[in-house]
Amino acid sequence: MNRVIIGICGGTGSGKTTLAQKIYNEFNACATLIGMDSYYKSDPSIPLVERAKCNYDHPDAFETELLIKHLKELKKGNAVDVPQYDYCNHLRKNECIRVESKQIIIIEGILLLENIKLCNMLDIKIYVDTDADVRILRRIMRDVNERGRSLDSVVNQYQSTVKPMHEQFVEPYKRRADIIVPQGGHNAVALDVIKSCINHKLQEK
Repeated sequence: MNRVIIGICGGTGSGKTTLAQKIYNEFNACATLIGMDSYYKSDPSIPLVERAKCNYDHPDAFETELLIKHLKELKKGNAVDVPQYDYCNHLRKNECIRVESKQIIIIEGILLLENIKLCNMLDIKIYVDTDADVRILRRIMRDVNERGRSLDSVVNQYQSTVKPMHEQFVEPYKRRADIIVPQGGHNAVALDVIKSCINHKLQEK
């Protein structure tokens, strides 16, 4: 069975996870979904206070080679063990999640289009384009409510690393996308277009 790999990129809080989930729900039985955030590097030898200061929006924060290896295995039809990440302690958890290969492989993350090797593996490249003020508000809500961060730490991180990294490693690479989706993950028309593209790719393969 030939596989179609769909990459969904965009800045923090852009709605890429929402869009990825909606695409997954449309093709449920024949789709699998993984997040690039699962591939954050992990170094328990570094104290927590220092790990919290790391730049998690830079390409060097990710073990991209492992992600590429896993995508290759999934494309061959093999299952992979995807690492799980603890955002409060900035470490990988001990357990992994077994992900089976399906006809449609969906991967979402902020830097999918920045790495040319990874980008070239994607059959359909999608960039979710959302206004910066909306993205920062969503980031604050997520990090405070779901990841136990303080408001000050979220704002400081956004100003010191998230915004400059977005301008350097995310925004410039949207030109590599096949489809640019405005208005985040709730654009119903864009979702219909993406579904048509996926079905066309499946027929091609």
